[in-house]
Amino acid sequence: MQLFDQHHLFNTGQDKTTVFDLPDAVVRLREQLFDKPAADRLFEALLADTPWKQEEISVYNKTYLTPRLTAWFGDAGTEYVFSGIRHRPYHWTPGLLHVKEKVEAEAGQAFNSVLVNLYRDGRDGVGWHRDNEKEFGENPVIASVSFGDSRMFQLRHKFRKELPKVNIPLHHGSFLLMAGATQHQWEHQVPKSAKPHGPRINLTFRLVKY
Repeated sequence: MQLFDQHHLFNTGQDKTTVFDLPDAVVRLREQLFDKPAADRLFEALLADTPWKQEEISVYNKTYLTPRLTAWFGDAGTEYVFSGIRHRPYHWTPGLLHVKEKVEAEAGQAFNSVLVNLYRDGRDGVGWHRDNEKEFGENPVIASVSFGDSRMFQLRHKFRKELPKVNIPLHHGSFLLMAGATQHQWEHQVPKSAKPHGPRINLTFRLVKY
């Protein structure tokens, strides 16, 4: 699998867009949708103002705390169920609406909800999964932005086990888009890490179909 690098005409040296040449998927990374001053401000505001919650999940009749903190924001009626947890949305904040506007312009897609995740350190993560819940429609578009410490984002094909795993480091202010059949054919995760990591906030914007 090769990568196709597509530079924006007015990018700085730190901002680059990469379109990943993956079968059965549309995956695009922009390394700096938000410059460092803006990303710093948003990280601090989100860290302080988000009503963080550590959810419980049940696996084989055992209950565990999820290894991350989350909050769900969106328009009225944008509830969805993930890992047995029903997410009811908080009202949009001005800061999140600002991020949403930039993300929609970059993605070319409107969104009505966002899952905000806080990975407190390297012990936090999320395992292999697909965002293919029926609430997101046939071929969901998922747009992700990251603030704070860099973490590795991984993709693997659900059915073609011979394909190599894809590693994408997501840095402060970066933007990642997944579209097309990605959520049906590929799984993704943010693995836990034994290396020291500071806090990272990730926002995944979605369109819930009523």
